[in-house]
Amino acid sequence: MNTSAEMYLARRERLRALLRAHGLDALLVSHAANRFYLSGFELHDPQCNESAGRLLITVDGQDWLCTDARYLDAARRLWDENRIFIYGGDAAGQLRSLLREKAAGPIGVEATAVSLELFRKMSPGLALRAADGLVEELRSIKDAGEIAAMERSCALNHRLMEWLPARLLPGRTERDISWDIEKFFRENGASELAFANIVAVGPNAALPHYIPGDATVTENCPVLIDVGGRLECYCSDQTRTFWVGERPAEAFTRTLELVRAAQEAAIKAMRPGMLTAEVYKIARGVFEAAGEAAFFTHGLGHGVGLETHEAPSLGARAAVALKPGMVVTVEPGLYYPQWGGVRWEYMILVEEDGVRAL
Repeated sequence: MNTSAEMYLARRERLRALLRAHGLDALLVSHAANRFYLSGFELHDPQCNESAGRLLITVDGQDWLCTDARYLDAARRLWDENRIFIYGGDAAGQLRSLLREKAAGPIGVEATAVSLELFRKMSPGLALRAADGLVEELRSIKDAGEIAAMERSCALNHRLMEWLPARLLPGRTERDISWDIEKFFRENGASELAFANIVAVGPNAALPHYIPGDATVTENCPVLIDVGGRLECYCSDQTRTFWVGERPAEAFTRTLELVRAAQEAAIKAMRPGMLTAEVYKIARGVFEAAGEAAFFTHGLGHGVGLETHEAPSLGARAAVALKPGMVVTVEPGLYYPQWGGVRWEYMILVEEDGVRAL
């Protein structure tokens, strides 16, 4: 067995322990990143209404890679051919037959990754239960290899942010800058963007998930950049807010200082065992003391790994304990429709004795 196969098998064994703890005989894994994490098969599905396949993980160790004929050759490269289940036009009916044959008791399904139609068609004669979050629980703790890949992915993003200011010139559009960013990632080793670029000039920076358009950089204006690349299958995610020009506006300078203070306070307090909601409250407390909390409109951060947004969440109600191996963003922001906004983001690794920025 090669090293990769051993790694994926070890992950499935840890999942089996969770299945037993939850009283499940099997789990039908439908979320693409979870499928990849457990098998190495197909990180991306073709589009939102298609699936490259699913995994059936059973407590007795008889696991199946389920896919259609288009992916048979790809599946053979990763999986024992005797455990590849090829379905045709009636995927739901054929999957139901496989589940009935391989699992006698309760079967978990990832409800957030299965359509209501598919669930209904598979349900007759089966004890299906929603079982979201089991694979995500495993994925939230990165091993040494994953951390090393994420460090390299994050390092590429740092290089981009150092390279970028010279491209933020008056007259250039958000689209121009976005294309520069995409080319930089691809020309420097990334397989793709981790997510669609956010390049927001002036008042557009007040929209946290803005789509780059035709707005142009002017002399003396803010530009918010939130970007990430995928390197070795792992994502980076960093936000910086730049001022173009020699004289930053007073409102911008004050906001940037406040955002960085909130970020620093949160990171300084982070430690293993701390609840993620408490980290959020510390950052928000800085804004409350300054009378600006109403302009902080999102959570403090999120996990990063195979996906840009994954467990755990650093939100107001996210009572998850930080654990060594977690990689999360800390990205406070303040947004003002009149002139724009500021967000600043670090990726933070939780370690045994504290945390460090990647």
